[in-house]
Amino acid sequence: MAGNPDNLRKAAQRKSQATSRRADTAIREMVKRGERITFRGVARTAGCSIDFVYSNPDIRARIEHLRAQQQGSPADGAPRDDARLSDSSIVRALTAQLAELKQRHYREVTDLRAALAAAHGEILTLRRQGART
Repeated sequence: MAGNPDNLRKAAQRKSQATSRRADTAIREMVKRGERITFRGVARTAGCSIDFVYSNPDIRARIEHLRAQQQGSPADGAPRDDARLSDSSIVRALTAQLAELKQRHYREVTDLRAALAAAHGEILTLRRQGART
């Protein structure tokens, strides 16, 4: 039983067209709701794979176009560029502070370990001297 390859091709084509319609509907819904348009978001909303969204040239072009539009004009309630910049500068400043604190604590721990080793050496020396007398 060899099967009918034409039927398989037609079924695959119908499935692909149905998925394309779902992706198109998902994009329209996301735009209406004011959501960020991303490949992952469209795939999740349409119930299809991310690979399908990336490999379909029409859907891919539409998503890229909408993403470019969204990046050009922030949506209502979205942080402005200066707010995002101040947030990122805060993150950088806190990260630098954390790095400095980690270095300082590492140096302190290293110094304390050296002092502890020296104290253990002195205790050993004193015990040996006490045993001789």
